[in-house]
Amino acid sequence: MRVLLADSLPDAARLRLMGAGFTVHADPTLSGDSLRDALAAHQPDVLVVRSTKVTAAHLKATSALQLVVRAGAGVNTIDLDAASALGVFVSNCPGMNAVAVAELTFGHILNADRRIAEQVTDLRAGQWRKKAYGKLQGRGLKGRTLGVLGCGNIGRAVIARALAFEMDVIAWSPSLDATKARQLGVTPAGDPVEVARAADVLTIHLALTPTTRGLVGPAIFDALPTGAIVVNTSRGEVLCEAALAEAIASKGIRAGLDVFANEPKGDGAFESSIAASVGVYGTHHTAASTVQSQEAVADEACRIVETWGATGEAINCVNVADQTPATHQLVIRHADEVGVLAGVLAGLREDGINVQQMENMIFSGEHGAACARIQIEGTPSDAALSALKADARIFDIKRLAL
Repeated sequence: MRVLLADSLPDAARLRLMGAGFTVHADPTLSGDSLRDALAAHQPDVLVVRSTKVTAAHLKATSALQLVVRAGAGVNTIDLDAASALGVFVSNCPGMNAVAVAELTFGHILNADRRIAEQVTDLRAGQWRKKAYGKLQGRGLKGRTLGVLGCGNIGRAVIARALAFEMDVIAWSPSLDATKARQLGVTPAGDPVEVARAADVLTIHLALTPTTRGLVGPAIFDALPTGAIVVNTSRGEVLCEAALAEAIASKGIRAGLDVFANEPKGDGAFESSIAASVGVYGTHHTAASTVQSQEAVADEACRIVETWGATGEAINCVNVADQTPATHQLVIRHADEVGVLAGVLAGLREDGINVQQMENMIFSGEHGAACARIQIEGTPSDAALSALKADARIFDIKRLAL
């Protein structure tokens, strides 16, 4: 099997996959047209990327591609609709960089509270300003309330560290219920505005979706207390930068931002009014960039590729339907012989029945029996079932409504 590594990964990943028997082509410079051309030229079975965008044009450049692995958690850089339409699996590596992002999140929180960056800047400029910074005392974190939006792997890692700082935590997440909140040691909120209203510090750990785009906007900033701290290490587009700018001016909000709405594709000039604002402490979308996290992500990406090569299973797949239109399941006990299931599928086709999911399990022993479970859309006719049962190699068929 052929693997195309089209992004920067530790070289140990390339060596590991080659050692596992894969043919590997690695080129971290690929993007846009050059990625499309490489896909067409190398015809890989698997494509591995980090931040490189994968569009419909890329996916259509080769019919050999079976799996795209995003060496990271978010998959907003991959055209999932196009992948699904072409039957290409997309898998990610969730949780591998959670600790790294949580650590930078707390770096931003501490910096915004204690003005570390300004003090470093003054010292490098040869200025000693103990009296000035002594007057701008940080509030401290112990006993303060941290508001968390999003309780996935990263949000949970942040919560664990907040509790170690003896902070109170209020949290909201679409999947957070009372039981999970109790397990995490947090107070659950009914909506993001309720979190903001209680938070001395608000930190954002939401995936970018149509629902979350611009979610942290005027309503949330209006609810935040004066002088609160806002940290965003998720995606720039989740936060409304214009609303943040207004809150900085009117309420003395301070912010730590690792992500921005208009990030450039490469190093160079970056014109951003919010990044240049007094009260905003920016980093260069590097929250996940530690040696530990990159090694963990690379290991997980390799595990996904190796599992695919060995079993055909796409672990951590994000574009397989949670539910199908299946209305019935056929349970078919049959002889494990050539053509039995082919006859079943042919009979279903003639009856206008579409197969949604199926599996076939082989029994132990020497007699070669098997059991197929086939989820179908529609109700097969009695005549079709009778025709299938006419095959002596089929022992029994059960039709179950789902």
